[in-house]
Amino acid sequence: MKYINIANGPQQVSAIIQGCMRMPALSKEGAAKVIRTAFDCGINFFDHATCYGESGAAETRFCEAFPLTGLKREDIVIQSKCGLCFDRNEFDWTKENILSSVDDSLRRLGVEYLDTLLLHRPDLLFDPEEVAEAFNLLEQAGKVRFFGVSNLMPMQIELLKKYVKQPLVINQVQLSLEQSQLIDQPLYMNNKTTDFSISRDGSALDYCRLHDITVQAWSPLQIGMFGGTFIDNPDFPELNKALGEIAEREHASKAAVAIAWILRHPAKMQAIIGTMNPAHIKDICAAGDVTISHHDWYALYLASGKFLP
Repeated sequence: MKYINIANGPQQVSAIIQGCMRMPALSKEGAAKVIRTAFDCGINFFDHATCYGESGAAETRFCEAFPLTGLKREDIVIQSKCGLCFDRNEFDWTKENILSSVDDSLRRLGVEYLDTLLLHRPDLLFDPEEVAEAFNLLEQAGKVRFFGVSNLMPMQIELLKKYVKQPLVINQVQLSLEQSQLIDQPLYMNNKTTDFSISRDGSALDYCRLHDITVQAWSPLQIGMFGGTFIDNPDFPELNKALGEIAEREHASKAAVAIAWILRHPAKMQAIIGTMNPAHIKDICAAGDVTISHHDWYALYLASGKFLP
């Protein structure tokens, strides 16, 4: 497993994060096996959100399962996200909602603090001064150690930073070989012949690198937002061929190679995996031992459907 230090944030955290969105489907014994397998494979970072499962069911199941793992709270980093209120069909970054969401997460998780709290997608009506007030209260109460955001463009982060005194240490965004728009646009800059030239994120990756914000890649094996995986998908023959060649050479799975492609980027990103299958977790965690050369990285990128202008 590869480990990174998040600037102004948690130190020596695994480059692969275990996402817990699908945990409500498991028994507490099954969830404990997932947590323990991930940890034994080197993962010490677990990602939650208030909207994962009905009434925060993912956090509740994690709490029920954790005592069965034999692990201690200080052995792991727990991250949660707040702001997506699907029961009300709105996004909400008000001070009241941030504070109540954290209290609910702490209660469901059975912990006294969150290592990191992310604001989950932008509330189109967010007041940065309200956010700052909420963050100050959470920090002063010892309920949250570090803060960040999810799916935010640079100017939104700048607006928050004008008022929020705590460093924003993470931006969680979508990135995979198939959904690589985070890195595409500079290559095709000023090229009217392809939609790859369209900036869809305001140069978020470069901004995060300039400001020491760690990028966490969600859905690193997915097609679109919820289109299933591209691994062994017949719609992606060239990509799977390229993945297979490197996988055979590295004695690893195609999924591990796809994750290693993200980890190879010099931005020192983290990749969030969502599988609840212990065998798949073991396979994917081998990504830390996969060598992706400069040539390999471009070969996979081009096999995913891009081209060099």
